[in-house]
Amino acid sequence: MKIQPRKRFGQHWLKDESILDRIIGAANLQSEDRVLEIGPGTGILTRRLLDGAQLVVAVEIDRDLWTILNKKFGQQDNFHLIPGDFLSLKPEQLPPVNKVVANIPYNITGPILEKLLGSIAHPFTPPYQSITLLVQKEVAERLVAVPSTKAYSALSLRIQYLADCQWICDVPRRAFSPPPRVDSAVIQLLPHVLPNNVSNAAFLSTLISWGFANRRKMLRNNLKNCLDSDRLSQILTQLEINPLARAEDLSLSQWIDLAEKLGQLPKF
Repeated sequence: MKIQPRKRFGQHWLKDESILDRIIGAANLQSEDRVLEIGPGTGILTRRLLDGAQLVVAVEIDRDLWTILNKKFGQQDNFHLIPGDFLSLKPEQLPPVNKVVANIPYNITGPILEKLLGSIAHPFTPPYQSITLLVQKEVAERLVAVPSTKAYSALSLRIQYLADCQWICDVPRRAFSPPPRVDSAVIQLLPHVLPNNVSNAAFLSTLISWGFANRRKMLRNNLKNCLDSDRLSQILTQLEINPLARAEDLSLSQWIDLAEKLGQLPKF
């Protein structure tokens, strides 16, 4: 039975063997690894994962693919299919896994990242050893972005707070069937020990959101609802941050320093 990719599930199936090689190489699978794959599709990546991992837990929302996946891999002891929506799964519904390797739907990349990593205020525990994903190139650029660049954003900070972000390779549109309208990239997230100098993670997250509310404005103007501009300029100077800086100019460590300083004020 031939299955056509469904637009509503954001399905674009990878067909380029060289890109598969790069994904598997980056995942560095060991015989004891237990891997989560989100959206296996017709199983082209799944087959490679099964060759190297102790267990592959494949979560697929498209019921038309369940029969195909079970027919291909159902006889293999290290294949476990979970029919359903990954975003709706509760932790106890997933067997223990230590790595994630997936070509994820681009239209729900943000929610998937939060499901895998958590947030600044509520990080996922315990974290995965590594998360290797094929994502839209624009999103990949934001994940690995550094301060004072166009791609640097609140998303950059939220993910980099939780994990080291590495660019693995570009993926052209022709590597998929059907080709998406955007270019793609393979990235890898390596969850790390969280910063130990954050006393109020929820406030740090909120502060970053306030700061990036309007990228064109100086930071002191974006935060004027919580502190007058002159007082904020003084604090930025104390922290050796340019008072004329915009949100995108501050590194993660500077955002942490600013949150800690503001958090000490009586009104916070």
